[in-house]
Amino acid sequence: MTFPTQASRSTFGIRQNLLRPDDSERAHNVTYIELFFDLIFIFALTQLSRYLFDNQSLTGALESTVLVLAFWWIWIYTTWATNWLDPVRLPVRGAIIVLSLIGLVLSTSIYESFGDRGVVFAITYVSLQLGRTVFMLAAVARHDRDLFRTHLRILVWLSVAGIFWILGGFLAIEWRLPFWALALAIEYLSAGFGFRVPGLGRAAADDWDISGPHIAERGALFVIVALGESFLVTGFAFVEQDISVEGVLGLLVAFVAAVAMWWLYFDHGERVGSKAIASSSTPGRIARLAYTYVHAIIIAGIVLSSVADKEMLKHPDTRVHLATAVTLVGGPVLYLVGVVLFRWVVARALPIPHVAGGGVLLVLFGLAFLLPPLAVAALTTTVLIGVAGWETIRRVRSGTDEPDAG
Repeated sequence: MTFPTQASRSTFGIRQNLLRPDDSERAHNVTYIELFFDLIFIFALTQLSRYLFDNQSLTGALESTVLVLAFWWIWIYTTWATNWLDPVRLPVRGAIIVLSLIGLVLSTSIYESFGDRGVVFAITYVSLQLGRTVFMLAAVARHDRDLFRTHLRILVWLSVAGIFWILGGFLAIEWRLPFWALALAIEYLSAGFGFRVPGLGRAAADDWDISGPHIAERGALFVIVALGESFLVTGFAFVEQDISVEGVLGLLVAFVAAVAMWWLYFDHGERVGSKAIASSSTPGRIARLAYTYVHAIIIAGIVLSSVADKEMLKHPDTRVHLATAVTLVGGPVLYLVGVVLFRWVVARALPIPHVAGGGVLLVLFGLAFLLPPLAVAALTTTVLIGVAGWETIRRVRSGTDEPDAG
């Protein structure tokens, strides 16, 4: 990772080698400045949940999907950057702080991103994406030719996508969603095809020299961040209303659901992923699929579940409409789908309890219209508990309990 190449003779770039050292513990450690960057996303996720709660329609769902995927893309790109660069170095630390500031401004514009603050959202998003990539180019130009070429390709594609982000911000609001969806599609698809650029070729993720343990730990920590955001949303919704039996029960249901989600990811699956990426001969492929793409589904499931918790607390005994049913059942379904795909990618294992739980939730969706939101939430939580308990019992009986799990 840190051996100088032909690019070292370039006059462009930072002379100091900012790459993570291979021969020390810092090669894999998650640093405090990375956790500081994550704090911005706690606020961002609360704003995303607020937006989805107040815009429960097909258009609102599509807009929320664009926003969630955009913020996930920012976070995962920055995580890849800090996987290669050493955050202990002052230039890298300074860059992360600047990115955090831009991310904070971006987060404040989420709720009005499809309204009066669309230009602010677009400009800050593009500035963050391009600014980080330009810094990566300067950081690796003298020290790693392959990384330099990879980020040159990334810069090309992000610049193309940036045109549509900016245009979407300035055009009439009815054009914003299609332009931003196109911009996001360019970013995601270009990554899937290795950022192929005429004259520069494509980047092969299988050849990327990455720290698997660092990527795995960062992914797990963001799941914790998302679960923390769900507690914030639930807590604020609870304190804004008078104390009632329904409110207390709703708070308890939301807490147990979050525990079940934590258990489903961290009791066994997280260790499977960490071990798989650490032992793989192609860690870049696993990191790209399992942590870049699949984890977006897991995070989306948590965000949607936090919206469901707020809906349950605000309207515990009203009639369930289609939008409410989608949030109440869709969040747990998305989460289970994400965990199943994650386990399949990292270990080629198909967790039967998760698949069965997803099937039960789909049946429950049809029954949701006959029950109040609190009852539906209680049932979906029961399903998550059942899946977690079933897998734990299977794991312990098969002899894969601590410390051999995974």
